Amino acid sequence: MNPIKEAAAKEALDSKVFKRLSDDIIPHILKLYGSSPTAKDFEIYAPNATFEDPLMCAHGVKQIKSAFYSISKIFSESKIVEFTVEENVVSPGKGEILIDNKQHYKIMGKPIDMISLIKLQVEGGKVVRHEDWYVVLLVYTDIVILYSILLLV
Repeated sequence: MNPIKEAAAKEALDSKVFKRLSDDIIPHILKLYGSSPTAKDFEIYAPNATFEDPLMCAHGVKQIKSAFYSISKIFSESKIVEFTVEENVVSPGKGEILIDNKQHYKIMGKPIDMISLIKLQVEGGKVVRHEDWYVVLLVYTDIVILYSILLLV
């Protein structure tokens, strides 16, 4: 066999073997949390997918779109600034993606940074359940409200 073709075939095989479940999903998640999603970014979700965080629950892609499109209406800045990814693959295209991350937001000129665990259940290569668990410290005049979410894994 031609050495160039052999090397190309080996590279193609290696890239398929080592492709992670999250490789096609993470770029879209970053755009969703960065207030710059396009319709294509929501194609990672199954039609009946759910999204849940401490403040809301969305059922179906239409409600999930509404939740993420509203971020830019509330915050002047939003993004995931640091993250690590762990995968628990059950079978090809099915498993769980855990994204331990730090999110940065700005509202009325004030920065809000929070630590979050994004948990994605994937089936058939599509997200069927998206959970975002975080602790938020909200300060309103002299009242401090602490929403603390305990995640039992």
